[in-house]
Amino acid sequence: MSDLRETRLEKAKALKSIGQGPYGLRFEVSHSSAVLQHENKDLLKGEERLLEVSIAGRITSRRVMGKIAFFTLVDESGAIQLFLEKKTLQKNIDKDCEKDEFSNLTNLVDSGDLIGVKGTLRRTDRGELSIKVHSWSMLAKSLQPLPDKWHGLADIEKRYRQRYLDLIVNPTSRKTFRSRALLVSAIRRWLDEKDFLEIETPVLQSQAGGADARPFITHHNTLDLPLYLRIATELHLKRLVVGGFEKVYELGRIFRNEGISTRHNPEFTSVEIYQAFADYIDMMKLTEELISTVANYICGMTKIVYQGSQIDLTPPWRRATMHELVLEATGINFFDFNGDHERAAASMREAGLEAPEKADTVGRLLNEAFEQSVEPSLMQPTFVMDYPLEISPLARKHRSKEGLVERFELFIAGRETANAFSELIDPIDQRERLLIQQSRKDAGDLEAHELDEDFINALEVGMPPTGGLGIGIDRLVMLLTDSPSIRDVIAFPLLRPDSLTK
Repeated sequence: MSDLRETRLEKAKALKSIGQGPYGLRFEVSHSSAVLQHENKDLLKGEERLLEVSIAGRITSRRVMGKIAFFTLVDESGAIQLFLEKKTLQKNIDKDCEKDEFSNLTNLVDSGDLIGVKGTLRRTDRGELSIKVHSWSMLAKSLQPLPDKWHGLADIEKRYRQRYLDLIVNPTSRKTFRSRALLVSAIRRWLDEKDFLEIETPVLQSQAGGADARPFITHHNTLDLPLYLRIATELHLKRLVVGGFEKVYELGRIFRNEGISTRHNPEFTSVEIYQAFADYIDMMKLTEELISTVANYICGMTKIVYQGSQIDLTPPWRRATMHELVLEATGINFFDFNGDHERAAASMREAGLEAPEKADTVGRLLNEAFEQSVEPSLMQPTFVMDYPLEISPLARKHRSKEGLVERFELFIAGRETANAFSELIDPIDQRERLLIQQSRKDAGDLEAHELDEDFINALEVGMPPTGGLGIGIDRLVMLLTDSPSIRDVIAFPLLRPDSLTK
């Protein structure tokens, strides 16, 4: 590698000596490769079109054959062939100049270099649209060779660690991140058209609330104040609803000091949406419409394939309660226990399920049974409804079912994609539930909620009945781009530094 780098450094010096950089300032681009390919589909084999074009990009392959050469240039939109002919290049420089532009180009430009070229169009006898190059400019000399064309980046860790190389050699990665950007824009556009207003909330917070999660802790030096990176946007967006905004959302980064897996990254993106005078049934309708619309925009359809499984995102989606799904999968009816924790735990063990100590209520055992026996099997979009009260401290009590709340989670491809409530707006009930959470936190539960007095005060001012929804953007991108890991859809996922892995 060091010898190759030294050779390229020598070429960089040679380029400088002939007035070609090696690091250019700017280049006027007239077309992208995709536009040229599209607009010149009618050009026949062997024909030329005297249309002057200029294009810039990275050289990814080279073939030199005597006095002609063929390079492949790739820009953001795709690839196009460069046709290099010695007599044409020489014709376009000063007659008294001793420079051999063809030799300079073929000897000093390597795979990986960024160049700009000007020329006309030609369709080769093999049918390849090409730019017949008249002049060129070195824009950036690459001192390190690209990964091998055929083997690419076989080391998955290196793909994440050196994403720039992954994007250069892997068109699928470029497509994934383009799709992600379009998806985010589509969600914002859809919500804006429905009269939702995006309002930013603090990332640095004196109390971390709105989710069961362990926060990252930081410190503000001037105020000498410990602060947390937000684990949710929920509590501040609800304050906005109290303040009179009836339809609000925020799409942004969330930070949770938790494990890393194919589904989890400590820094991720979510959109939280709140609508006054609505409930969790309204949020189901909104979720169906939003996700199916975005799927149509990104994939061109609502019937997609994810990791070999057919998934139909066409509304309406299945709706089932957590109790119904657990009964269907295990034969256990958790309503039969009437709060008897020991009987519930024994029934789980008889069914081959674990009943962990942390699941200290029947409701928590029900959630454990769901996660173990049901969640992985929910491939088609399913709204799982009516969660136990004790695991949903911010959701409103169910209007007709004791011990449950009006909450759903959306599962697609065996994982949670969205979470929604009829929001709890009773300040007395909210205080009692947060006090229970605070006691769990004081007892060592690092993911339990804290009592947020200012949020309680906001509820005491009066919050209208509200439906709230959160959608995980990364998992939605995974689904719509057929990506197996969350790291495939986060451009720069958190990784242990190289120096600590050796």
